[in-house]
Order: sequence, then C-alpha cells, then structure tokens
Amino acid sequence: MSALEWYAHKSLGDGIFWIQERFYESGNRANIWLVRGSEQDVVIDTGLGLRSLPEYLYSSGLLQDGGAKEDAARRPLLAVATHVHFDHSGGLYQFDRVAVHHAEAEALARGDNFETVTWLSDSEVVRAPSPGWRARQFRVQAVQPTLILQDGDVINLGDRQLTVMHMPGHSRGSICLHDKDRKILFSGDVVYDGSLIDWLPYSRISDYVGTCERLIELVDRGLVEKVLPGHFNTFGAERLFRLASNYISKAGICHKVSTFAMRSLASLALRVTNSRTSP
Repeated sequence: MSALEWYAHKSLGDGIFWIQERFYESGNRANIWLVRGSEQDVVIDTGLGLRSLPEYLYSSGLLQDGGAKEDAARRPLLAVATHVHFDHSGGLYQFDRVAVHHAEAEALARGDNFETVTWLSDSEVVRAPSPGWRARQFRVQAVQPTLILQDGDVINLGDRQLTVMHMPGHSRGSICLHDKDRKILFSGDVVYDGSLIDWLPYSRISDYVGTCERLIELVDRGLVEKVLPGHFNTFGAERLFRLASNYISKAGICHKVSTFAMRSLASLALRVTNSRTSP
C-alpha cells in the first residue's frame, strides 16, 4: 500500500492540516498535525509509521507552496512528539529532525517499547500496510532526538511560534504546543474530549492535577480559544475548562486506589507483550 492510500488529510486553514491513518481503526488512532510556517514546517506527532509520512507530505503537495518549484518550496521540516507513546511516535524514525521533551528522550533513543506502551492488534489495522504484515511485528524504533525540549522553549516557524509547555500526568514527558498569537493549543494526550488516561506506566495523578490547573489558568487568562488534541475532535475553551475541572474534582483517594490497580495490570500486560515481541 502506498503512503497516498494510507493517509488522508483535511485543511483547517491558516497553514494547519489534520492528517489521519485511514486503515488504523482504533480509539488509539492519533491525530497528526502539520503546521506550516514561513521558515519551517512542523509535524506534531507521527502516528504508527506503518507507511512513510514524509512521502505522503511531499507527494500530496502539503509541503509545496502554490506555483513554486518543488525544491524551492521545501522548508526545513521538524517532527515533534507530544510524548513517546506508540500511537504518536511510531513514525518519528522517518524524519531527519526530531524533537521530544527531555523526560522521554532517553526512552525514545533506546526504543523502550514498555515506556512507549506499544499495544497493537491485527484487528485494529483493517488493511495491511504491506503483504504479510502482522501487528506482533510492530515496534517503536529507536530514534536519537535532534532537539531536546524543555518547558518554555519556543519553536520558531518564522511567521508563527509554538511555545513548549511541559504538562506531565498522562506520561512524564507529555507536552502541549501553544500558538499564543492565534490562541491555539496542540494538546497531544494531555487533554482531549474523552476520559483522560492516568493509569499507564509513568502516569502520575498528582502531576496531572497540576497540569489541569495550568490548563484552567490558560482559559481564565483568555490564552486559548481552540484545542487541537491528540485524539478525537477539536474543541474550544469552555470544553477545555470543563475537562480539566472534572479531572481535578475526581482525583481523590478512590480514584488513586483504582488507578494504582489498573496501572499494575497495564504494566504487567505491557511487559509480557513486549517481551514476546522480537525487534
């Protein structure tokens, strides 16, 4: 299967494109965002990487300015992982320039499929990307990041800037990217319109509460009007406030006890699964 078949995209306007892996039918299917700038283009998350995402970006014309020659139109391209979970980081190995938060840089560099929570089944991939492909073969490949991110760093695209916000809780290196001028938040799995997951290895409820407090502050200060999340549909400031507030209100003792049990089971299952998977 070609990259042009595997992916699909939609323009949101203002140089932002939503990209999806068409034949990965799962709640874990991540949104991939392309943000075009005057001096640099940025891909936010890369999906599973079962087909070449860079090939799709170039072949579909997403990285080419209208009327410009192909070579002249190509600006530097940076792939940024909002975190290293497999559904977001699987395609990072396809890019020459890769950025990730320092808390997860080592896990990515060694291809740690426990920390990437690699969990993929044949039933979720409804059309095999290549003959004989099986989910048990899938691994997040080791990638040496070319850019290590910290809270407050700014990724300069020329005519727009994305500010890195370290927002741990879902994972220890989770980040959001904030376009302050346009009041857009690329939130990864920090927040999306669904049940927030805090029971995976390296999830931490106390960190998540602090992150949600920070999200609420963004809303209160009028700094976010639109959220482009790692899963599901986009939403606005009112929904962001509600999602963050609801998490804080439920993060009590009972939630912590049940989450501890779920994390223990998830960790055991991931260790067994990945011990059986050959690199």
